[in-house]
Amino acid sequence: MLIWIIFAAMTGAAVMAVLWPLGRRAPALSADTAGATALYRAQLAEIDRDLGRKLIGAVEAEAAKAEAARRLLRETASETVPAGESEPALRRRRAASAIALSCVPLLALLVYGAYGSPTLPDQPLAARMQGNPAQDFELALARIEAHLAANPTDGKGWNVLAPVYLRQGRFEDAAKAFANAVRYDGATTERLGGQAEAQILAAGGVVTAAARETLAEALKLDPANPRARFFMAIAQEQDGQVPAAIASLKALLADAPADAPWTATVRARLEGLERSSPPSDAIASLPEAERMGAIRGMVDGLAARLAEGGGSLADWSRLIRSQAVLGDRAAAQRSLSTARQRLSSDQSASSALDGLRSELGLQEASR
Repeated sequence: MLIWIIFAAMTGAAVMAVLWPLGRRAPALSADTAGATALYRAQLAEIDRDLGRKLIGAVEAEAAKAEAARRLLRETASETVPAGESEPALRRRRAASAIALSCVPLLALLVYGAYGSPTLPDQPLAARMQGNPAQDFELALARIEAHLAANPTDGKGWNVLAPVYLRQGRFEDAAKAFANAVRYDGATTERLGGQAEAQILAAGGVVTAAARETLAEALKLDPANPRARFFMAIAQEQDGQVPAAIASLKALLADAPADAPWTATVRARLEGLERSSPPSDAIASLPEAERMGAIRGMVDGLAARLAEGGGSLADWSRLIRSQAVLGDRAAAQRSLSTARQRLSSDQSASSALDGLRSELGLQEASR
C-alpha cells in the first residue's frame, strides 16, 4: 500500500509542477509612456532656453510648444494598453488544470488495470528465483563453464558438468567432459559408464569400438556395473549374437536390486529381443549346420527388411556386424555401402559407419 501512496504523491507533484503556473492570475500590464513624457519635457525646456536667449520669438515659441504637445499625444495614442486577464478566462484555465490533474492519474490506473497485473502479489527475490528455476540453472551452468574455461584441469568440475550435458542431449560434449573427468580426476566405473553412454548416444545408438573399450575399462573396475553390462548386451545384439544378448540381460535383471529404477528399461529391451528372435535353446539344440543356417536365415531376414527401405543406424550396424561375423565380407561391404547412401543426410551416422568400417576392416566398401 505504501508504494501506491508514493506513486500517487509523485504523480501529483509532477502534474502540479506543470499546471500550477496555469492557475495563477496574469498581472495587468500598463503602457510605458515615461519615455514620451520625458522627451516632451526636454523639448519644452529647450524651447524656453531659446526664448530666453532671444533666439526665437514668443510666437515661434508657442508654435514649437504646440507641435511638441501634438507629438506627445500621437505617441501616447499609438500605444495599446493591455488589460489584465478577465475573470471568465481565468476560471476556464483553472477548470482545465483541475481536469488534467484528475484525468492523468485516472487514465494511468485504467491502462494498468487493463494490461497490467494488479492482483499479482509481491514476491521477494528468492521466491522469484524458485518460480523460474531455469534461469537459475542456466546461470549456474554458465558459471561452471566459465570456471572450466579458466581451469581446464579441474577434474571435479568436469565430473559435475558431464551429466548435465548428457541430460541436455549434448552427447559429444558429454563424452569429452567425462573423458576430461577421467583424465584429471581419475577413472571410476561411473565416469567410464557415463562416457560410454555418451559415445553410444552420439553415434546414434551404435556401440562403437571406442565405446566398447570404455565399457571394458568400466567392467574391469566393477564387473557388476549395471550400465556397462546393459550396453555390452546391446553390443552383443548389434553383433548378431541375440541369444548371448538375451542371456546377458536376464543375468542383469537377476542381479538387480528390487527397487532399481532401470529394471523397466532392461525388461523392455529383453522382451523386444525375445519377440523378434526364436528361442535360444531351440537354436542351440540344433546341429551345427542347421544352427548356422538358422542364424543366417535371421541375418538374411534382417537384410531383406532393410533392403525394402528405412532402417535405423542401429539396424544397419547390427546387419553389417552379423554379416562380418558370419564371414560374408562381400555382403557386409554391400550393406555398408547401402547404409552410407540411406543415411547420408545424418552426419553422426556417417561418422559411426566410418568407425564401423575401420573396426571391421571393410575399407574396400568406400571404393
